[in-house]
Amino acid sequence: MSFTNFLETEILDHVFGGNAYSAPGTHYLALYTAAPGETGGGTECSGTSYARQSVAFTVSGNEATNSAAVEYPTAGSNWGTITHVGVFDAASSGNLMAYGTLSASKAVETGDVFRVPAGDLDITLD
Repeated sequence: MSFTNFLETEILDHVFGGNAYSAPGTHYLALYTAAPGETGGGTECSGTSYARQSVAFTVSGNEATNSAAVEYPTAGSNWGTITHVGVFDAASSGNLMAYGTLSASKAVETGDVFRVPAGDLDITLD
């Protein structure tokens, strides 16, 4: 996953500018049908029952990995083909912090449940 310009600026300002950055208490995983980028954008999933889900991370070395499975509610309508995910600092609106492309796209149709198993979402710094 890549950091967005928002998070890059916050980190640089915190580390080198001496301005405090308060990490969000909860992170939220969003699903996308069109790619977001450095400044946000993309097309976040929409459809009956869709809502961002909270996601917790464990950090080891230079990598953060989801520590538990993330499960969305049963789709009450077709959500489209999910191609990307994003990590936000709020359940709605908020700031996109990191984003990435799924290794395999997934069409979510009425009655489907989208899941991200524990350990499948990795954010790495080089």
